[in-house]
Amino acid sequence: MIKDIIDANNNVTVGAKEIEILKEHFPACFRNGSFDIERLKEYLKDKIHVTEEGYELRFLGKNYARLLASLDTTTVIVPDAEHNNLPENKDSKNIYISGDNLDALKHLLKSYAGSIKCIYIDPPYNTGSDDFVYTDSFNFTVEELASKLSISEEQASRVLDLTRRGSATHSAWLMFMLPRLLLARDLLSKDGVIFISIDDNEQSNLKLLCDDIFGEENFLSILARRTKSGGGSAADSFAVEHDYICAYARDINYGGKLFIPFTEEYLKRYSEEDEHGKYFWDTMERSSTKTRPYTITAPDGTELTGKWFRSKERFLKDKEIGEIRFLKKNDGNWSVQFKQRLAPGKKMRTLLYENDFKSYSDDLDELGLAGTFSYPKTVYLIQYLLQVVDNGGIVLDFFSGSATTAQAVMAENIKRSACQDDALTYIMVQIPENLDEKVVRESGDTREIAKKAISKLDECHRPHSLDYIGIERIIRAAKKYQSENSLFSLNYGFKHFTLQEPTNQSIEKMEQFDPHSIFGDKTLVDEFGVPTILTTWLVRDGYGLTPDVKTLNIEGYELYYMDKHLYIINPNLSNEVVASLLDRYQSDAGFNPQNIVIYGYALSWGELQGLKDSLRVIRDGEKNMRINFDIRY
Repeated sequence: MIKDIIDANNNVTVGAKEIEILKEHFPACFRNGSFDIERLKEYLKDKIHVTEEGYELRFLGKNYARLLASLDTTTVIVPDAEHNNLPENKDSKNIYISGDNLDALKHLLKSYAGSIKCIYIDPPYNTGSDDFVYTDSFNFTVEELASKLSISEEQASRVLDLTRRGSATHSAWLMFMLPRLLLARDLLSKDGVIFISIDDNEQSNLKLLCDDIFGEENFLSILARRTKSGGGSAADSFAVEHDYICAYARDINYGGKLFIPFTEEYLKRYSEEDEHGKYFWDTMERSSTKTRPYTITAPDGTELTGKWFRSKERFLKDKEIGEIRFLKKNDGNWSVQFKQRLAPGKKMRTLLYENDFKSYSDDLDELGLAGTFSYPKTVYLIQYLLQVVDNGGIVLDFFSGSATTAQAVMAENIKRSACQDDALTYIMVQIPENLDEKVVRESGDTREIAKKAISKLDECHRPHSLDYIGIERIIRAAKKYQSENSLFSLNYGFKHFTLQEPTNQSIEKMEQFDPHSIFGDKTLVDEFGVPTILTTWLVRDGYGLTPDVKTLNIEGYELYYMDKHLYIINPNLSNEVVASLLDRYQSDAGFNPQNIVIYGYALSWGELQGLKDSLRVIRDGEKNMRINFDIRY
């Protein structure tokens, strides 16, 4: 579990994942520990142009950031049992995670890789006044980092100094963003898209960073959003009235065409329909067109000349398949018309005007949370972006803030309520920033907003951490939408989980535990609790955060069964329980978990051996199964 991850992290090096991919697909390029780049070029020369020139974004700590993305998280996932078992939440697929988003992304990758249809994030803009200060929890020494990154100790010292002094430089911001975007890329589905809000402070750096991570060919656009009008008397030069949204596809070949639905008014003109869909008859002749003029012969032989909307080749093809008609007008002249088919949707615009959006504070004000968060994005903005997600799917926001994205998902689902298969679910991630510390640390408006947030949380009897502002907002928005749309049966609930680092005491116990001990260590079950251990493992094994896991009670002992996995976490596994489990394998045709996962601290060496010995007989039984034992520490 945690000790296994710590041991594995000690052997992680930058680029190890990429090297494994190369070894898998180009084994002939490796010999005696070296990689033959010239041989790789031979493989590729007829398929892709290999260039010696180019440019890249370089900054202090870039390889360190890649290393952080490669290290596994040692946090565990603690389910909020009281919240999650409420009637409105127990069957929900929506998820809210309280924890560092780097850790959350690493957990999510184990179950949701390639499954996220849309990511929207509003990361810190690094303005100098937006609370961005780089921090991380990795305690590398100069010598360790120099060895891992194959750099000098002087360089390693500069990188660590950047992380430890709380830097807000461009390099620190890029080092903060790179591992998160690397992991986000792998979460996106093939047709997935990511939207990132940003302003002038880091927009150019973000574009280059995303080109590096997502590929320049997958760049979609940078949307400019007008955020205000007027003012600016205190500006040094220009009064800035906009920020940006940077958009990338995971794969331009699958997710590059972004459409939003047409309005009902627009759709009225498509009043006719055939086996190919809706259409209306549109005129071919236009006063301005890029196609060259040519002659069209009318049914009575009249030669018609003009500037036509479609090319001659397209006209002839459409005429042959019945997509063209000729009508005699009142003046005796011919009108050439074609079937104007309904497009999949309206193309998104790159300019988002101020009058399309409410004030940034209105949404929170309506929910009784006025003044509790700095510059939240509007529900309107994010819902506008979510329109491009068709056929349902998961929306992820790992800088959740006040949880605007969760509310936008609810609002969008109400609009889509006629088609339940098109409904969206969300995953929100927000670090549980301590607001009491923020009041002491900050000053001015930032301090006052933190104080208002604390006051509101006191009213709700909630802890003084920023994530609970988001939680409270989701609950209030759900009640509001539910009361306004009582006829719609929508999922307004969510499951809540908290990421927790093991204590130094727990790690010390793990280090000292002897797997060959005649006793297990029950305290290492109690330290985390069975629900936490089980939840963490279910995510690790690909079942996600909302699986329908079964609890098996055998002779008073509880085991947990999910598809191909059987989890043994509780201590005191008796011979009677093992015998009954063996009988279950042999007599129940529907019971065939192939992987038995064991919390190694819970059982003694004798109990482990007895379990293994008893279940070996299944290999020779009628089911002819191979049982894999996975003992996790």
